[in-house]
Amino acid sequence: MIVKANAAGVLGTGHYVPDRVVTNKELEKYVDTSDEWIQSRTGIKTRHFAEDGMNTSDMCTIAAKQALEMANLSAEDLDMIIVCTLTPDMTIPSTACIVQDNIGAKNAAVFDLYAACSGFAYGAITAAQYIETGMYRHVLVIGAEILSRFLDMTDRNTCVLFGDGAGAAVFGPVPQGYGILGADMGADGSGGKYLNIPSSGVAILPTDEARAKHETYIKMDGKEVYKFAVKVMGRTAEKALERAGLSYEDIDLMVPHQANTRIIQSAAKRLHLPMEKVFVNIDKYANTSGASIPIALDEALRQGRMKRDDIVVLAGFGAGLTWAGLVMKWY
Repeated sequence: MIVKANAAGVLGTGHYVPDRVVTNKELEKYVDTSDEWIQSRTGIKTRHFAEDGMNTSDMCTIAAKQALEMANLSAEDLDMIIVCTLTPDMTIPSTACIVQDNIGAKNAAVFDLYAACSGFAYGAITAAQYIETGMYRHVLVIGAEILSRFLDMTDRNTCVLFGDGAGAAVFGPVPQGYGILGADMGADGSGGKYLNIPSSGVAILPTDEARAKHETYIKMDGKEVYKFAVKVMGRTAEKALERAGLSYEDIDLMVPHQANTRIIQSAAKRLHLPMEKVFVNIDKYANTSGASIPIALDEALRQGRMKRDDIVVLAGFGAGLTWAGLVMKWY
């Protein structure tokens, strides 16, 4: 039996999306597609793109301040900041370092976590470990992406799918029996080839030749990613429920990664959940990768979709290939 010094739960949330809204109709200028085609296959109607000059850390900072305000904490109360992103401002320093300076969290240890669309769930589970052991008290977890700058606007298989945004949550001690009750994480590195940005590290440098070959953009084998997603998103939620000693019948709300409406529906079916118990906002924001779950969590909370004692499930999957799920009793 694992003895926990504290239970770890969400104390406050926040999110930010850029002002620029890009409709499906606008994307018809770039590729052979249509509003009907995109909506019927993905559920997406619009997405938000960051303007030139806005960085991932800027969005993180706005979302972080909102989360701290809801938690009734100051930045100096934070012991740690985890930024979950695959689109950092730069390789060094970490985006978390920039955010720490922006908000004045001078007492916080910081690092970036790299698990793509599973990032926020990975970050939340990681934060809980520090809180549950008593090492730290308040941990800020942010998921944020500016994916628009890595989109090949001639590739209709990817350019219609993604958007920009940031979501944040402050985790801290809650009464025993509340907060995170069970979690699951996993990966299948053999599937890394199905979703990647070839020229985004040292393997293929971003030379003029790489740019000419479009290797600096997101590449995806949609069929393989879809098959993976429908298999793992419901399964990771099931494992988290099992570790919490709960079943699908106990779920009050599921907040899944917002990648595709059909994938979300498949996960809900596996968990025997009516869609009324699943929070969906992909129609407004598209797939914001590591930001999608915390943006949805903040919207769900502010819309009154969660109340004390509710069982809330978060589940996601992403490049890597990775997956993660967690179950919380809301406080």
